[in-house]
Amino acid sequence: MKKTFLILINILAIISCSEKVKKAENEDPLKTLEGEFIFLTDAAVLKSRTALYGVKLDDKMYELANMIKPLQRDTFDMVPVTLKATVAAKEEGKEGWDSIVTIKEIIQVKTPRGERPIRIEAGDQLKTEGTSIKVESK
Repeated sequence: MKKTFLILINILAIISCSEKVKKAENEDPLKTLEGEFIFLTDAAVLKSRTALYGVKLDDKMYELANMIKPLQRDTFDMVPVTLKATVAAKEEGKEGWDSIVTIKEIIQVKTPRGERPIRIEAGDQLKTEGTSIKVESK
């Protein structure tokens, strides 16, 4: 009776482990990411609510960069986007963002809302008035 019971437990353990492996293989590696995207000459960044990602410079990234260009109010304006992408850690020994996003599908691009970003140049002075900040250029 003990041998039969042990054999039955072993069989159940093997079956349950193999099902977990199958489920892990079938999981979709694509994640839906929402955030603000910006592309500047040689770097692309996606800022979500919880993280900053470097974006791989490939055809899909350039397609997204071309889509957001008419929506940007200035060069440094970040545009809200929703993407399907893979997220991977950066390669050992390389500089850059800790996490790299590879865009697989562009789901949505929205018009930026809110105030324009403040652009400060060399020689500008910041003055605070209550809760607001003003920039005085020379």
